[in-house]
Amino acid sequence: MTEHTLTTEPAAGRPARAPVRSGLALAIILICQLMLILDATVMNVAIPRIQADLAFSPTGVSWVMTSYSLVFGGLLLLGGRAGDLFGRRRMFVLGTAVFTLASLAGGLAGSAELLIAARVAQGIGAAMAGPNTLALITTTFTEAKARMRALSLFSAMASGGFAIGLLLGGLLTEWISWRSALFINVPFGLAIVLLAPRFVPDPERRPAHLDLPGAIAGTLGVSALVFAFTHGGSDGWDNPVTLGSLGAGVLLLAGFLMLQARGSQPLVPLRLFAERNRAAAYANFFLGPMAMMSMFFFLTQFLQDVQHFAALQTGFAFLPMAAMVFALSRSIPRLLPRFGPKPLAITGTVLMIAGAGWLTQLTPSSGYVATLLGPMVLMGVGVGLAFSPLNVLIMTSVATEDAGAAGGVLQTMQQVGAALGLSILMTVSGSVTRSAAGSGVRGPQLMVDGMTAAFLGASLLAGLSFLVALTFRRQHTATS
Repeated sequence: MTEHTLTTEPAAGRPARAPVRSGLALAIILICQLMLILDATVMNVAIPRIQADLAFSPTGVSWVMTSYSLVFGGLLLLGGRAGDLFGRRRMFVLGTAVFTLASLAGGLAGSAELLIAARVAQGIGAAMAGPNTLALITTTFTEAKARMRALSLFSAMASGGFAIGLLLGGLLTEWISWRSALFINVPFGLAIVLLAPRFVPDPERRPAHLDLPGAIAGTLGVSALVFAFTHGGSDGWDNPVTLGSLGAGVLLLAGFLMLQARGSQPLVPLRLFAERNRAAAYANFFLGPMAMMSMFFFLTQFLQDVQHFAALQTGFAFLPMAAMVFALSRSIPRLLPRFGPKPLAITGTVLMIAGAGWLTQLTPSSGYVATLLGPMVLMGVGVGLAFSPLNVLIMTSVATEDAGAAGGVLQTMQQVGAALGLSILMTVSGSVTRSAAGSGVRGPQLMVDGMTAAFLGASLLAGLSFLVALTFRRQHTATS
């Protein structure tokens, strides 16, 4: 990463700041983002050991994962707007501090209840810091080429971080303990809290007020929907709690949209969706994770429960996919100005469809190299091409005062899309598994039948993302 200095305009009434080293500022922001994304999957491969150590019930242990995603996704809109109003760097540092303390508490947890509480607190901290990582990049890097490079690296962290979380979780669980997957956040979090006030510029704050009714309606609405999606995937879509949460979420979000349309300083300015390419980018940030998360979830199950991979082997199995995402993300600053978003998004989504479709051929005896490596490479290249440009499209086309809200909406789309997609595909998998069991199928084949049905569903979701990609307008992105 090239080191150079950035200067920022002083806010009214403040002394001018000294130049900051952009490489160090970007490293601080990206490490924070990677931490937040890692924790969505880092404990996935450790679930069997967590269940044994803390006496979780088979259904209760799923909340180790879903409690973090639920709170993170539900509070992102509020965290983004709070950064716009109260200071993006302040919210970034405060959120990282909360996340770090919660990670320490989770690593020390002696009971299932304490671990879940720590994961909830991690989600709160992540929702405070997450949207402001994007906003800080946008306001720190004002030169077009530097901003595009920074946003492309951010995309690599956001997309590849899920796979890296599985790799890191496998390493730490196998070599040390599942608790180390939480403890590892502590030194990095402390470093961010100490270094960010010195090296990350603090953008000027504009006088405004927080849309409290909108914040309540939006936060509760998104939280209710995320809860309904996760609960529906585990307990069924005909469950009264699932249906009640789904209905409440829809009503709250309808009220939220009415408040945003009428408010003078809304939590989510609806003008964010006025530009065609930005609206399509938001749509694909919702659809892409719906397809992608199934790969992590069901392939982890396949490798551990069918192929009997150890936690470490499972983590390394996802390394090719993460490598492809990072490699393509680094190429986006050259590819996007040359080709525009439409060809990249179309090519990427076609590769995702092919990768998910290939996985429908899984059998209990499928080998890693022959059957899994190819789809993982295709999905990694597809994600890198289809979704890495979306951060650039969204964050380079919004006004500075809307950067926090734009980042909050973007990450909300990602989190809610992942939760919804996984719950839908778990329902598909469960239905096929029950039907196959009724037909006399048993053993590993029963699990694989459910997984291949889920991968077929993932390919259909990727197909929807392809249709959205067709709507992109060709545009020339500035490079200087």
